[in-house]
Amino acid sequence: MEKELTVRRKKPDWLRVKLPTGDNYKKVRNIVSEHKLHTICESGNCPNMGECWGAGTATFMILGNICTRSCGFCAVATGRPGSVDQFEPLKVAKSVKLMGVKHCVITSVDRDDLPDGGSSIWAKTVLEVRRLNPNTTMETLIPDFKGEWENLQRIIEVAPEIVSHNLETVRRLTKEVRIQAKYNRSLEVLKRLKDGGMRTKSGVMLGLGEFENEVIETMEDLRSVGVDILTLGQYLQPTTKHLKVADFIKPEKFKEYKDIGLEMGFKYVESGPLVRSSYHAEKHLL
Repeated sequence: MEKELTVRRKKPDWLRVKLPTGDNYKKVRNIVSEHKLHTICESGNCPNMGECWGAGTATFMILGNICTRSCGFCAVATGRPGSVDQFEPLKVAKSVKLMGVKHCVITSVDRDDLPDGGSSIWAKTVLEVRRLNPNTTMETLIPDFKGEWENLQRIIEVAPEIVSHNLETVRRLTKEVRIQAKYNRSLEVLKRLKDGGMRTKSGVMLGLGEFENEVIETMEDLRSVGVDILTLGQYLQPTTKHLKVADFIKPEKFKEYKDIGLEMGFKYVESGPLVRSSYHAEKHLL
């Protein structure tokens, strides 16, 4: 049994990634290395890092690297986070300037331990990035703040160009995949963002055991709250302790979902095995 747990399903050919290349990628890589900058692109070993860095897009994670939640799909450590770095907003803004990032994606761990869920640092980070980088656009990939709406309002008030909150999976699998999250609460987050005038975005992972009708139902739910941009990607098991891959979805099926999504009225649908939340993020502003 112990040996069985360590075996993971072999990835199909369509999940192979080309090694990152290009002058802009090398430039950003050197800056990140030299100045010890933190990007989720590297720490998350994202398959699209080369393409995104080459296009001038990078993703930063704020509020530490320990999460108060224990989602079954996520490789970020769970536990008791350290104290909040009040200088982090300025550090992120300086990193964006140093890297010459044209479009900045900011995400964070869940900080359910904080009275404001980390929303004050979120708002300060957006303002600092904008102050030091007036020509850089932003997408914020935010948590649900436990449904405490005054915290969500802080994000709306600083008005990033795009605000993203991932539904991650279908309704039936939410309790298993996102243990402390709630499907309807996430939909309410997205609705309130849209009502606040935000351009909204959400992502769903496939291959966790969902059925096709559930995927389509989830897409319909997202459209019902006005979500503009949808990303669909293949779930990949980070370690043997995480949820297993139930199925590898073929590229043709991802293409089919993209066509369905565009027919539903999404402005953009990024759908493919290697698609991640911030994939082609710079294009979603148009």
